[in-house]
Amino acid sequence: MKTVRVVAAIIKTINKDGDNIIFATQRGYGDFKDGWEFPGGKIEEGETPQDALKREIKEELDTEIEVGQLVDTIEYDYPTFHLSMDCFMCGIIKGDLVLKEHESARWLKKSELADVDWLPADVTIVDKIAALI
Repeated sequence: MKTVRVVAAIIKTINKDGDNIIFATQRGYGDFKDGWEFPGGKIEEGETPQDALKREIKEELDTEIEVGQLVDTIEYDYPTFHLSMDCFMCGIIKGDLVLKEHESARWLKKSELADVDWLPADVTIVDKIAALI
């Protein structure tokens, strides 16, 4: 089975009420259209995971991020490929998170993390994120 190496940004900030919130995006294309995920994408040849994540978020959301700690590496078997996804805590340096490829997006408080229909690989890290925020 083919392995696909990707990175995902767990973009965190604080809302006006002082709550930690996490940015989630809804896919607008492909086999998993309409599923919710942490934004990111494939690691290209010669890139570090951190560099790939910065590039992907700039391309997909027109935003510059700071890549923080590795939260976890998710290993997940989809029917046609194995996904290896490095998930990093991130913060916004500059930009307004403009949706260029996604259908929708939401800022979620800890209590709202289960309110969206996460893609199968992404849902496996939601509890770990909830424990960190």
